[in-house]
Amino acid sequence: MENSFGAWKQPIILLTSIGISGLGDFIYLVAINLLIYQMTGSAAAVAALWVIGPIVNVLTKFWTGSYIDYRSKRKVMIGTDIVRAVLVFFIPFLPNIWLIYTVLIGISTAKAFFVPSSMTYITQLVPKNRRKRYNSIQSITMSGAFIVGPAVGGALILLGSIDTAIFMNAASFLVSAILLYFLPEKEEIDQQHAPKLSFKQLKADWNIVFQFLMAQKYIGIVYGAYVASIIFSFAMDAQEVVFTQRVVGLSEVDYSLLISITGVGAIIGGIFVSIFSNQLSLRLMIAIGICMEAVGYVIYASSWSFLSITIGFVILGFFNAFLNAGITTFYQNNVSTKIMGRVTSMFQLIQSLVQIVFVVLVGAIADIIPLRVTISILAIGMLMIAIIVTVIVYSPSKKLYFRET
Repeated sequence: MENSFGAWKQPIILLTSIGISGLGDFIYLVAINLLIYQMTGSAAAVAALWVIGPIVNVLTKFWTGSYIDYRSKRKVMIGTDIVRAVLVFFIPFLPNIWLIYTVLIGISTAKAFFVPSSMTYITQLVPKNRRKRYNSIQSITMSGAFIVGPAVGGALILLGSIDTAIFMNAASFLVSAILLYFLPEKEEIDQQHAPKLSFKQLKADWNIVFQFLMAQKYIGIVYGAYVASIIFSFAMDAQEVVFTQRVVGLSEVDYSLLISITGVGAIIGGIFVSIFSNQLSLRLMIAIGICMEAVGYVIYASSWSFLSITIGFVILGFFNAFLNAGITTFYQNNVSTKIMGRVTSMFQLIQSLVQIVFVVLVGAIADIIPLRVTISILAIGMLMIAIIVTVIVYSPSKKLYFRET
């Protein structure tokens, strides 16, 4: 039976592993920001933390996929969890900020391997007919980590110290690795014949990715449009604090409450999708998810009060669960696991590059024209992308791309 515990035992272990490491990420986020500020007293030093991840992605994503696809995804995930656990553990003992930044680069590099590996391993472990429900439950765990993580981090710092929170984060990565150890190996890798990383091999691998996307243009267009919507939302999120406080006039307490409300909306959306996943088609989940998320941003862009922003945030949080579960399942069902690491890394590389440029550009434009106008343009642009995606997704001739069995 699809819903029997035996059928879900291994996916539940994987969900728990990824959920625990995700919770640790948010505990770490609170702790490392406070640690850097405590050491330097500089807002710029704290802001630099947010640049490390995208820069590392740009420098690593063009080759991580080639490494991942020729190795055991499970072992890569275990290895990166252990590396992150060790690196995080040593942060409190480092004497200066430059050594901490160096370690943070190492942590971000490990994460650059973990994300594409986990996408492929989930596809290998979870049968096609259960992926939609699995992805919706994973959306719940990540949204839960988003809400609970900072709260746990704050409590650990309050009851103990910043170091306590950091050690807890290291422990979370270790627990995640232990859980992954008990999951099965889902592929046979001939390590002796795995190609070595070289410029020639990277060029050949990128050609394989391009050939796949040329042969499967529809997959590239749908997923590429989704990535574009993420970039638009990221650019709006980067100006969120300034917009809510300076333009709308909300307090820091109001803003914190809004973030929590968004997370709760995402959790409720994930629960709804997980319960009714068999009644919701992939096309409906993607279309309604991206359209209503865009509507949420449009409401947010035109907001004038706490209530109106709350409505926008609840809508985008709730329907984000539909979009994430739908598009992830579509991607897993249509991209071969043999090249998934390379394809995922390519999309993430493009996303990181455009994100950096886009955020800087939006920040500069916001100093020239009113921020509300800037946010409104981005929200309308995202809505246009959503409408285009809906039309593409419901193309009658592309129905086979959305089969779930």
